[in-house]
Amino acid sequence: MTTLPQPAILTLEDRSYRYYPLEALLSPDRLVRLPFVIRIFLEGVVRQAAQGRAGLEDVEHLVAWQPQAEQRPSLPFFPGRVVMQDFTGVPVLNDLAGMRAAVARLGGDPAMVNPQVPVDLVIDHSVQVDYYGMPDAFRLNAEKEFERNRERYEFLHWCQRAFKNLRIVPPASGIVHQVNLEYLARGVLTVEEADGLPMAFPDTLVGTDSHTTMINGLGVVGWGVGGIEAIAAMLGEPIEIVAPDVIGFRLSGKLPEGTTPTDLTLTIVQMLRRFGVVDKVVEFFGPGLDHLTLADRAMIANMAPESGATMLYFPVDAQTLDYLRFSGRPEALVRLVEAYYRAQHLFRTAETPTPTYTAVLELDMGQVEPSLAGPRRPQDRVALGNVPASFRQALTAPRTANGFGVPEAEQAAEVAVNLDGQTMTLRHGSVVIAAITSCTNTSNPYVMVAAGLLAKKAVERGLRTPPYVKTSLAPGSRVVVDYLAAAGLLKPLEALGFHLVGFGCTTCIGNAGPLPEPIVEAIKAQNLVAVAVLSGNRNFEGRISPHTRANYLASPPLVVAYALAGEIGRDLTREPLGYDPQGQPVYLRDLWPSSQEVFETIQRAITPELFARDYADLYAGNPLWNAIHSGEGLLYTWDARSTYLQEPPFYEVPQEATWVADIRGARVLALLGDSVTTDHISPAGTIPVNTPAGQYLIAQGVPPSEFNSYGSRRGNHQVMVRGTFANIRLKNLLVPGVEGGYTRHFPEGETMTIYEAAMRYQAEGVPLLILAGKEYGTGSSRDWAAKGTRLLGVRAVIAESFERIHRANLAGMGVLPLQFLPGQNAQSLGLSGEEVYDLRGLAGNLFPGARLEVRAQRADGSEVRFEVILRLDTLNEVRYYRQGGLLPAVLNHLLGQRAAANP
Repeated sequence: MTTLPQPAILTLEDRSYRYYPLEALLSPDRLVRLPFVIRIFLEGVVRQAAQGRAGLEDVEHLVAWQPQAEQRPSLPFFPGRVVMQDFTGVPVLNDLAGMRAAVARLGGDPAMVNPQVPVDLVIDHSVQVDYYGMPDAFRLNAEKEFERNRERYEFLHWCQRAFKNLRIVPPASGIVHQVNLEYLARGVLTVEEADGLPMAFPDTLVGTDSHTTMINGLGVVGWGVGGIEAIAAMLGEPIEIVAPDVIGFRLSGKLPEGTTPTDLTLTIVQMLRRFGVVDKVVEFFGPGLDHLTLADRAMIANMAPESGATMLYFPVDAQTLDYLRFSGRPEALVRLVEAYYRAQHLFRTAETPTPTYTAVLELDMGQVEPSLAGPRRPQDRVALGNVPASFRQALTAPRTANGFGVPEAEQAAEVAVNLDGQTMTLRHGSVVIAAITSCTNTSNPYVMVAAGLLAKKAVERGLRTPPYVKTSLAPGSRVVVDYLAAAGLLKPLEALGFHLVGFGCTTCIGNAGPLPEPIVEAIKAQNLVAVAVLSGNRNFEGRISPHTRANYLASPPLVVAYALAGEIGRDLTREPLGYDPQGQPVYLRDLWPSSQEVFETIQRAITPELFARDYADLYAGNPLWNAIHSGEGLLYTWDARSTYLQEPPFYEVPQEATWVADIRGARVLALLGDSVTTDHISPAGTIPVNTPAGQYLIAQGVPPSEFNSYGSRRGNHQVMVRGTFANIRLKNLLVPGVEGGYTRHFPEGETMTIYEAAMRYQAEGVPLLILAGKEYGTGSSRDWAAKGTRLLGVRAVIAESFERIHRANLAGMGVLPLQFLPGQNAQSLGLSGEEVYDLRGLAGNLFPGARLEVRAQRADGSEVRFEVILRLDTLNEVRYYRQGGLLPAVLNHLLGQRAAANP
């Protein structure tokens, strides 16, 4: 029987700390055979068990963790802090405000709804690229951002006053994950105890953005969750997770000359997707780690959701300490991190024994080659020299084969465009957006300096970008602009059109802004497959711009290169980027900087003082932010006329007996294929006029010029439910050959929007299902993909497989995630989606992994019977489902605590 260890004392030169020593549970030789992430989870359950918030069985499960265990127990995870961004953070805080209102209506104290752990919200998702290619672009975009989002920002101002433990990082400061990496993360967290001696423990977190995993590069355990899970964590509820398999990823060698950490990252993502790491943790080891900077590791870790993994974890080592110093962290903190991680056998060195992993993958980094990923998925890596052939193949492939389906007669289409007095030609493959954006790449000085050096050499050779290419620079922190300026590289980038447009996600989240009307008209005239090249982490269809059907991820220097080339169909390994004023060809190899040039520039231009100066006033705001005024008080006053913020409808608790009864007479709202993303389910970008959401806004008196984006309106369920399954590239197989948010209403088979059909079904009292293929819910942590599904009246989603975050979000919203048995899917079972469905045995089989029977009756009276697996993976998820979802369950828990305290 395991006994809890007593706290030990860690003494540094200037202070002492308590901690729970892991070696009191396991001998050092056994402890170091556990993966690093399992050791950190173990410390957490030990500490929580000492406080009565976890059980000894949780400790024993992790002590006994085995790499190839067939059954994994669930365990409680209490993160030390929470980070959010505004697109996902506003609905979280709106839900908290709604919970306060619900508590008050039920006679409770609204003050009991308050974060119990530190929360940071960074406003980074709202800025759009309206202005570009001009010196004033940053100022003009910032002014437009405040004009568009003033009501949301007033709400966040109120939240900052109304909720304790909440800090807001104002707009124009940076991207949440880069700010977290460069400033917020501590490595070790401390909590003062009654006797004044602080308790030290590993920095852990969850974030309402899937790329929260970027912090894994710093050795911090953290991942993305939906907003509803974040609310539970903020209010002191555990996030219950299944103890993970841990895949070891051995890196050897070092990157060859001419490649970048971006190329390595895209290679790793492709390998992991092929291997299959959904719901697993990947931990890196091997001699190659000594050749990766911390920024390289963070870039890789950032793209954990693109690989499908829960985390891509790099253990703390000397590189971690170097980065903490490099980014201006106090020396006392750096010493604490080193002392604590060494004392807990959590510090990696070249001599550290290799832990025992569930499986091991290997990559010799010397084999990595320059690459892009596209045209639709981050895992579809393409070697640089193969990009033209790959694009031509996608151009000609049928839409059902993930192609663009361009008829042979139209494949050579060209359109003449007059832009600002210049006539130019657009064709399939023309690059109309080139964006240096996203924390994924702009957090890494190597690729940013490489982009600047390439731009400098291009300018010196007299090259310019074609006028039809919309260029933008949107770094994840102010430090980037400062070191580019210090290195003399900002002006060359500006000379090629890469002016600063904002500090935010911009193009990566779908805020690319409008293209010039002549460009749009030309694309529409011949239905051209126009291209965006961006240094982001996502290129899902319909995400980047409604006018770029092909989108490629690339390193910042390659973004500059394709901006110069102006087309994706040019082989940059052999063909010139352009011609100098003397008519001489200029090749990519002529401009590409050596790694020595890059490192020398970094050493010269970047100092810890830059970080210290730029982060000294992080929360101080700016004149636009500080001019905002908001109300006060514990309860928020919603305005019934608002199209941005409405009281959320998620706290009406259904009767359990009715809720868990069999689902009978259900219809299929959408029949979907593989790799349906959360962008397909709940788009973040442009709201088209001719959609239910657009028509709703017009009916509310909002002109199309003020629609803003779906992401900015996530505080209004009326907009968001109308935007669910409204992606312009959605392919619902119930309406073959049609793209967008359409379906057929049965039994008559009339075609209409998904929203209209769902409302008609609701009026008829008909429950709904979604049928889907593999990797359902790929992408981000946006909980509106589950919230909107619930509000449409969908009771269950039956898919071949689920992505981790979306499955949890569905469970948290009371929508059943059900999985086909291995080898089965809608097609193999002969399901057309026109059947009437019954789901049997639900009440008696509500436990993780249960098998439920589904009966599908066709119009001719024949019936298909099949079993599905219940993907409520933990007992907590079952408990939440019984109460109608996580939010009403947390509300019930709070009221139960109040009742117990006041019998």
